[in-house]
Amino acid sequence: MIDNSKHLPSFVSERNTRYAIRDTQSSRGLLFVISGPSGVGKGTLRKKIFDIFPDIKYSVSANTRSPREGEIEGRDYYFVSEEEFKKMIKEKKFVEWAIVHGDYKGTPISFLIEELQKGTDVLLELDVQGAMQVKEKFSDGIFIFLAPPTWKDLEVRLRKRNTEEEKALEKRLKDAHIELKCSKNYNYLVVNDDIKIALKKLESIIIAERCKIINYIK
Repeated sequence: MIDNSKHLPSFVSERNTRYAIRDTQSSRGLLFVISGPSGVGKGTLRKKIFDIFPDIKYSVSANTRSPREGEIEGRDYYFVSEEEFKKMIKEKKFVEWAIVHGDYKGTPISFLIEELQKGTDVLLELDVQGAMQVKEKFSDGIFIFLAPPTWKDLEVRLRKRNTEEEKALEKRLKDAHIELKCSKNYNYLVVNDDIKIALKKLESIIIAERCKIINYIK
């Protein structure tokens, strides 16, 4: 996938590519959920979205896998032991959790509720299992499915990451077959065949959702 987003102008003038906090009458923030199979580019696009919308808060997930190169504790994930994670499950501290590719992943509920109640827009980057759990509790959320242009593109991207052994990689590919069938349960579909175009589509979705009349009604 080609990344030309650094040279991409906004729909409006370039000086406005970082949008200010939205002027809205609504007392509750919007919940955006970006989801899709592993290797589709969720993390890359999520980081670029925050460059454009610095007022959106990111809800960091907890994860029991080991950190990958470049990942930072508290920024990308909260890396915890399986024992700690299970304790958090018993204490009902997650809005969603799932075992994904053999590892536990979950989204702490306290931060999410606090920020939404303050009127802050929040973005979650989740696997498909987690996104569907969140949808059960937050049906008014905006759910965006990120898909690869072709199956071959997804397989090549996963292999290029070179972060897992063949067995783990095969499991991710097997899971992706199932996850791609779930796109019909989302509000939007964005195909990531070109990062700059996919980013523009995500930007458009966020702007459109923030402009909805219902968000200006008390």
